[in-house]
Amino acid sequence: MRDYIDAAAFKEMILCADAALHANIQVINDLNVFPVPDGDTGTNMGLTINNAAAELRKRSFDNVAAASDCVAGAMLRGARGNSGVILSLLFRGIAKRLKGTETAGAEEFAGAMNDGVEAAYKAVMKPAEGTILTVSRLASAAAVKAAKNGSDLETTLSEAIRAGEEALEDTVNQNPVLKKAGVIDAGGKGYMVILSAILASLRGEISSGKAVSVRELREDSVFVDGKVDVPEINIFDTVYVVRKKSPDVDLEPLRRYLGSIGDSLVISDDDEIFKVHVHTDIPGSALSESQKYGALDIAKIENMRLQALDQLAGQKASSTDDLEAVDQELSAMESGSAPAEEEDEGVAEPEKEFGAVAVCAGKGMEELFLELGADRVVTGGQTMNPSTDDILKAVNRTPASTVFVFPNNKNIIMAAEQCVPLTEKHVIVMPTKTVPQGISAMLNFSPDESEESLVGAMGEAIGSVHTAMVTYAARDSDFDGHKIHAGEYLALLDGALIGSYASTRTLFKELSWAFDDFHPEFITVYYGEDVGEEEAEGAAETIRGNFPEAEVSVVNGGQPVYYYMISVE
Repeated sequence: MRDYIDAAAFKEMILCADAALHANIQVINDLNVFPVPDGDTGTNMGLTINNAAAELRKRSFDNVAAASDCVAGAMLRGARGNSGVILSLLFRGIAKRLKGTETAGAEEFAGAMNDGVEAAYKAVMKPAEGTILTVSRLASAAAVKAAKNGSDLETTLSEAIRAGEEALEDTVNQNPVLKKAGVIDAGGKGYMVILSAILASLRGEISSGKAVSVRELREDSVFVDGKVDVPEINIFDTVYVVRKKSPDVDLEPLRRYLGSIGDSLVISDDDEIFKVHVHTDIPGSALSESQKYGALDIAKIENMRLQALDQLAGQKASSTDDLEAVDQELSAMESGSAPAEEEDEGVAEPEKEFGAVAVCAGKGMEELFLELGADRVVTGGQTMNPSTDDILKAVNRTPASTVFVFPNNKNIIMAAEQCVPLTEKHVIVMPTKTVPQGISAMLNFSPDESEESLVGAMGEAIGSVHTAMVTYAARDSDFDGHKIHAGEYLALLDGALIGSYASTRTLFKELSWAFDDFHPEFITVYYGEDVGEEEAEGAAETIRGNFPEAEVSVVNGGQPVYYYMISVE
């Protein structure tokens, strides 16, 4: 039984926690109650702690203070999503308490846990109960009490876990959304996985041994008794368009076949074409069968397993958008020319007073932000939250004294805010929760104005935008009175679910009725990478029919995840 931890023990504890969390990622992600595909708590927490584990493996430490400081710094820069930022703050507080210490016993470590909780609560604008904050607070309080009563370190951590597990089970009663769905909090679950692995490491029950690379773990694997269990999934995200043999071709047999070889199936069609989205292990079979109903026009196949592992490793996930870059690289290799050097990661000297950094995904969206005056665009958004370090690098490369950051997603705002103390530049994070809000703010970005005027004008513009999103249901769900089936189209307005639909035609009629409350003057339809221009124009026509006096525009955003983002002003 150990009475204290030194640097080596602390390092081993975090490496074990990293492996345990990554093995439970899908378990944690499945606790996300909203049925849309999103950044997912487990993935964001996993990416955050993996950044720390990667740094720990590179170094050795003389004392626990140095090891904990390394973890806190790596987590801060690698933090993704709100859950990742909160996790980094919990460990930042631990590092501050352990500063200057060689080893940590029960009282020191319990106090450090408590300081971490205080740091997290201070950073969150409106702390909500029934979340990771509640679980960590009650766990640390139990640890402090046990340590004061003379318990050893192992017993202190056991008490923290006992109280944390009780708090986790109670989150379903504290949070109305969780209560309606009947699930516990995902962030709290992730925290308890980490704390349990820390204790198991301290007891010698698990060991990092050979470092478990995220490339060796599947996103949906489960960590049980020190082993990794890997269930089977369909790994190829397959999207394609087929030109019909005839307008009245019956697609029901194809629907049944594709359902038998895959999941997340969506088939949409009109008189001339049909489009398929399916997750399957045998995309070739899906394409071959579909060609019995017409001529294959265009297809996109991506390996979701490799994409997930790339993201877990902190790397950009490969997609079909990379094909042009691969062609250029191969051409360069064949010609013997050297690849372009990576950009300098230093801090750009100010050439102007104000600059702008925007976060978005999709070639069209990126080009639009650059045209509107953004100096840098960070690739990211739903399902792919950028880290604090990703945003920080873009800020530092912006040749301006003051840099405005537009996160354009509510789950990225906290990560952007962590950049403020990490750079010599003056950073102002505009709280844009959607890409259309960011675009509206950039339309009011006038570098000749004062900082106060800019913040006021852009803030007013953000408040005037309503955003509708069209995506697909990632899972079966009974949410807020709506019975939702995986693969259906989902319509959201300002974050609230309007409904789920088998037909986009019905969906846009419902959305148009919802827009009526806003008396819109300007409506912009940004269509995504899985939507054709003709299809998008058809959606816009439905909207124009309901708002003949409004100016309705159609823009190719090229964004993933969301078939449509619609700005209503």
